[in-house]
Amino acid sequence: MFFIIGFVVVFGSVVGGYLALGGHLDVLWQPFEFVIIGGAALGSFFVGNTKRIISGVAGNIGKIVKGPKYKKSDYLELLSIMYSLFRLAKSKGDLALEGHVERPAESNIFNRYPSFASDHHMVEFACDYLRLLTLGATTSHEIEAVMDLEMETHHNEEHDIAGAVATLGDAFPALGIVAAVLGVIHTMGSITEPPEVLGHLIGGALVGTFFGILMSYGLVSPMASMLQKVFTADSKYVECIKTGIIAHMQGYAPQVSVEFARKVLNGDVRPSFAELEEFLQNIPPEAQ
Repeated sequence: MFFIIGFVVVFGSVVGGYLALGGHLDVLWQPFEFVIIGGAALGSFFVGNTKRIISGVAGNIGKIVKGPKYKKSDYLELLSIMYSLFRLAKSKGDLALEGHVERPAESNIFNRYPSFASDHHMVEFACDYLRLLTLGATTSHEIEAVMDLEMETHHNEEHDIAGAVATLGDAFPALGIVAAVLGVIHTMGSITEPPEVLGHLIGGALVGTFFGILMSYGLVSPMASMLQKVFTADSKYVECIKTGIIAHMQGYAPQVSVEFARKVLNGDVRPSFAELEEFLQNIPPEAQ
């Protein structure tokens, strides 16, 4: 929503201010300048990025409008499912988790929380490390080190995606100059035309510079910044899982482990202690 508001404000201010100064919109309509800039930008994007990054940009561009994926309700679910799993492990041993982590689709605990269960990547991440507990892994700092490496790899992949969009934004002003120079070259070929014709051609050439700068600082670079912020916000979900599992491995009670996990969340999505306590008390016996 805020992306749409910002988009309207940026372009509304620029166009509105231009019209207020007595400008004419038809002068700004230079489709071939747009083709030069847009086509060159798209081509440079393909040249400078791998298939994985290009696919990543295409698959994640919607997050700029939607914002972070995980809301407070999602984190309440996550903390609740960790509590259920840790309580089961405390009462019956870590081996009791085996059936749940090996077949999460059939688990009564996982199925109790459809939001988490439908997130394949997060289910896989949690199950991979809970499985290590069922196999006898007990050294928390070693598991934490492996978790950190996996999270860093995923973070770098997301950084590459946001960085590709940022690089595209940085390229627009220079490509706008390219379009402007080509417009000037075209104008010089018509130097014998009357002043009103030359003025129109020069104005059209300058539109390239204007369009490149506007696209860079008014749209594409802010999009890259927003994409990085969304990635950072969503990374708290996996960090929450990691913190809870490590706390459980260190021998803390289930309530304490999920409290540690709750503390790593951002304030706008972090449930209060009382909210979480009430939610945990309502977990039915069959979800334990």
